[in-house]
Amino acid sequence: MIEVQSLTRRYGKNLAVDGVSFTIGSGEIVGLLGHNGAGKTTIMRMLSGYLEPSGGSIDIDGAALATNAHQIQQQLGYLPENLPVYPDMMVADYLEYAATLKGVASTDRYQQMREAISATALEERALDPINTLSRGLRQRVGVAQALLGRPRMLILDEPGNGLDPEQTEHMRTLIRKLARRATVILSTHIMQEVDAICDRVLMLRQGKLVLDAHLAQLRQSRTLQLRTNADIDALPDYLRRMPQISNIENVPTPGSQLQFLLTLHDTADPDTAANNIARCVVNAGASLYQLQPVVRDLESVFREANTGGS
Repeated sequence: MIEVQSLTRRYGKNLAVDGVSFTIGSGEIVGLLGHNGAGKTTIMRMLSGYLEPSGGSIDIDGAALATNAHQIQQQLGYLPENLPVYPDMMVADYLEYAATLKGVASTDRYQQMREAISATALEERALDPINTLSRGLRQRVGVAQALLGRPRMLILDEPGNGLDPEQTEHMRTLIRKLARRATVILSTHIMQEVDAICDRVLMLRQGKLVLDAHLAQLRQSRTLQLRTNADIDALPDYLRRMPQISNIENVPTPGSQLQFLLTLHDTADPDTAANNIARCVVNAGASLYQLQPVVRDLESVFREANTGGS
């Protein structure tokens, strides 16, 4: 488990990360979202032990990163945004070198290299010099080195950079598979990436954490869309009397239909409210054409989280 408390990082007078706190459980896939300069990469570098915080603490499985960095880093796989590969080296030679740096025992080194190459589908490119590979293939080499040591925590900064649609799907499948044995934290600017593979999202704005929620919760809405006929003038008054409804918005629509957006009180049970609304419509003598939740997409949530001051 990862526990971050009041994490802060300054670059001179610039406050890049401002008092960020969160907890991540084992096996979660968590997406870090935010505009450029929001603090995503700085947080990932601090989680990896590459960068020291200006304030706050990071505990991983009960051990403080500040005093147990070497021990924790042995359980960590890290893909930085700009991977420092050696372009003249062959893929296999680079992975052997990376495994040696990570302290992988010589008796297990080649087995782990084979596992990493297989997981990233690099078998046919293992003897190719890295400088002959496409951007997408070099990205897969970066993920392969992150897998060495069989880490319990993976930090991936923009893992989908430069991948074509087929490679992107392969990467998503790989990350889901890795989450069976490791906690995965990934930073990306691609909303579809988070939607496709993440359990949870942390949104940052100007160095502050502005949202921490599971995707399933984000997609839920306390607003129902009601579409009915326009024959019953008193229907809005009936709906306003319902205790579950806090607000009614009449949405202009062409033709002989009425459309409303009904916002529920925080304490209202959505299923009970929907049942009562349907009964109200029918009892008022109106026709019920549509009654369904308004589902928010991740891009809408991101825009909402990034609106307003810091």
